[in-house]
Amino acid sequence: MGSTARKKFWIVLVLVALILIAAYLVFIKFTLERSYSVVYLATGETYVGKLSYFPRLYLTDGYRVDAVIDSGSALNKSNIQLVPLEKMMWAPSGLYINKYQVVFYGPLQSSSEIAELLNKQK
Repeated sequence: MGSTARKKFWIVLVLVALILIAAYLVFIKFTLERSYSVVYLATGETYVGKLSYFPRLYLTDGYRVDAVIDSGSALNKSNIQLVPLEKMMWAPSGLYINKYQVVFYGPLQSSSEIAELLNKQK
């Protein structure tokens, strides 16, 4: 092996190692440090949970958000209820979400009404 071939080998090896390290760090960031997110679907359903993006949208530790209208109130005020996924009829441990059905998603702020309900349920 010539000197030039040896240099190319080491450059390629270092580049592959850097790419693998970067991929690992991205994987750790998106899987281990997940906070709660809200996902609103085209069907009108809203889910809250820990959302992973790779390789597909996947929601764990999730809840379905239901708005129940209080008909006894003069203002017809709605109350928010969180239904844990495991309490649903089919009791999924998580949901794979079709990205084409997502209207919007984003991180849940700790000061939101839903975050306060989550803290009460835990």
